[in-house]
Amino acid sequence: MTGPHADQPHDPSTGGSAVPERTGSSPLFRLGLAAVLVLVLVGSVVVTGVLLASRTSSASGGVPDRFGALLSGDNAVAAEREAVLSVASQFMLRVNTYGPDDLAEDGTMPDYRERVGELITPAFRADFEGQVGTAELTVAQAALGRDCEVYGAGVSGMDADSATALVAGAFVNSYPGSGKRSDERIETDPAPFRVRVMLVKVDGEWLVDDFAPVTGSGVTLDPSEAPDPDTQPSPTAGTEDEQ
Repeated sequence: MTGPHADQPHDPSTGGSAVPERTGSSPLFRLGLAAVLVLVLVGSVVVTGVLLASRTSSASGGVPDRFGALLSGDNAVAAEREAVLSVASQFMLRVNTYGPDDLAEDGTMPDYRERVGELITPAFRADFEGQVGTAELTVAQAALGRDCEVYGAGVSGMDADSATALVAGAFVNSYPGSGKRSDERIETDPAPFRVRVMLVKVDGEWLVDDFAPVTGSGVTLDPSEAPDPDTQPSPTAGTEDEQ
C-alpha cells in the first residue's frame, strides 16, 4: 500500500484499516500518581494510629487486641468514662441517703456502712468508718433523715488507673414533726452541692478514694445552712465533712 498510511500496521479484522499506535503514559504523570498514592498510604497509617491511641488507650491486651477493638467499634475510653461517672454518682447518692430506718438495735447503721463501703477503697473506708459514728449518733438522737438527688456528673480528668469526676446535686434533710404534724416528717428545702470525687482503679474496678466539696456561691454540703435552722436538728460540722 502506498500513501500516508503505508507504514502503519494493518489489522485484518478491521478490513485492512490502519490501527493507530498507542503512546505510553508520560513518565511525569506516573511519578505524580505514585507520589499521590504514597501520601494516601501515609495518611491512612497516621489516621489509624491516632484512632488506635485515642479510642483504645484503655483496652487490655496488645496491639492486635486494640486493633480488634477499633475495628469492632468498641470504644474502651468511653466505657471507662461511663464506669467512672456511674461509681461517682452512686457514691454521692449512697453517702447522702440514710435515716432512722437504717438504725440497728445497737444504734449503728450497718446497711448504710455496707452500701457506701461497696464503692470505696480500703484506705478510704478506714476513714469513713472512723467518722460515720457521728452521723449515726445524729440519726439516733434526732431521727434525722437525708435523701439525695444527683443532677449531673462529668469526668474532669482520667488516666489508666485514676480519675476525677465532678458531681452536682442536692440533698434534703428531714426530721419528725411536732404538734399537729407529729405524724409527719418535715423536710428542708433542697441544699445544693457540687463535689469533686477522686477515684482509683483497684483490680479492674473503679472505687472512690476521696471526695471534697467544690467551693462556690450557693454550693454547700452543710445542712445547717438550709432553711429553718432554728427548728432543724442539725448535725455537727464534722458530720457534714464526712458526708
